[in-house]
Amino acid sequence: MDRTPEKSLSAPQITVVIATQLRPERLPYLQEMHASLTRQSVPWEAVLVLDGADPALIPAPITADPRVRTLALPRPVGAACARNLGLIEVRTEFVNWADDDDVFPDWSLGVRLETFTDELGWVAGYSEDLLPDGSRRLWECPAPPGYHAAGDVVTYWPRPQDTIPIGPTTILARTRLVRAAGGMGGLVQGEDYMAAVGVTTLAPGVLLRLPVYRYRKHDGQMTRSEQYEELELELAARRHAHAFGHGLRNAFTRRA
Repeated sequence: MDRTPEKSLSAPQITVVIATQLRPERLPYLQEMHASLTRQSVPWEAVLVLDGADPALIPAPITADPRVRTLALPRPVGAACARNLGLIEVRTEFVNWADDDDVFPDWSLGVRLETFTDELGWVAGYSEDLLPDGSRRLWECPAPPGYHAAGDVVTYWPRPQDTIPIGPTTILARTRLVRAAGGMGGLVQGEDYMAAVGVTTLAPGVLLRLPVYRYRKHDGQMTRSEQYEELELELAARRHAHAFGHGLRNAFTRRA
């Protein structure tokens, strides 16, 4: 397979979209996310989407970084909508979603960008749980490493209640593909399920046997809130994303 032609090393090819409500307890984590971006081996841009938050609360190191552009929304709209509105502002060929409390390993963006070929729409990897004591625990997603044809990944998600087939924030994808897949959908939670199955169903990609994202475990995680633990809503979100992924795959399979 032919590799995507090399471009100027000084011109960013990747934008990282981060939605945040700038909650005080999460601001140190946001600074760590930004610091992890500054250690990447390839140029990047970031769009920081403020989900109804006051721009004055953005930590100084971030506001001083010209690579970070801010999109301030006038009121809270939720993670899915905030991220989708941030996607509009992306002007690079590739995009990666990220949360405001996580971090990227130093090699994350570079190793995935170098893996791209003209055929591939996305390149992903494993993620690691970043525990409160600083230790890390590898999470190997159900989809196996290696090449995946369009629509293959969702087959590793047989039932909505099963583990999602791939880590959404580990996916570096072509921006036009992410837009075609509908971005983050519009779910009140579990919106990243939509992002993962949409992109991987529309185009072939590669899953690396390498951790490319660190998912911070802490008491302030959105997934630990009482609202998020409403099992009926979580299952409903999973059922919707599961039906979307499998329905999209079936539509393309029948056309083929």
